Amino acid sequence: MKNWIKFFSIFLPILALSLVVIVGWKSYAPFHSSEKTAKAAVLHNQQLSKVTDAYVYQSKKSYVTVIGKDSNGKKKAIFMPKNNREEKPTEVFLKDGISKKEAIAEASKKGDVKEILHTRLGVEKPGVVWEITYLNKQDKLNYVYIMFENGQWWKRILNL
Repeated sequence: MKNWIKFFSIFLPILALSLVVIVGWKSYAPFHSSEKTAKAAVLHNQQLSKVTDAYVYQSKKSYVTVIGKDSNGKKKAIFMPKNNREEKPTEVFLKDGISKKEAIAEASKKGDVKEILHTRLGVEKPGVVWEITYLNKQDKLNYVYIMFENGQWWKRILNL
């Protein structure tokens, strides 16, 4: 009887951990595939010569944001439409707008930011925006959208 208890006390946690890892890996696979495809397309079309970052930006439309340097060494962000092959990718030079640090500083002006969860560059209806997601001091989730061009606040979703 003791051997069965030992077996199950070891087997069940290993099984649970394995299932969690497999489900996590499978759930991230579509994002990884989209990012990989967008990176390859940007490099193949010579829009960028080196890719430094890529991530999926979800809004009314989905984009894969690919950040890197072009052939002249200038930092550029390219927004590849995820589901619409006919739509042309949007491009911006990072020097033409506010930086990630400036966007975070603008979002933190209220003083209630406890922890920044992520900062992403994406495309919305009015143009290119920084999406800053953070927890406030009451541990509530907040989204702030700041215009890339001028640093003005576009939209806030607070206390979720």
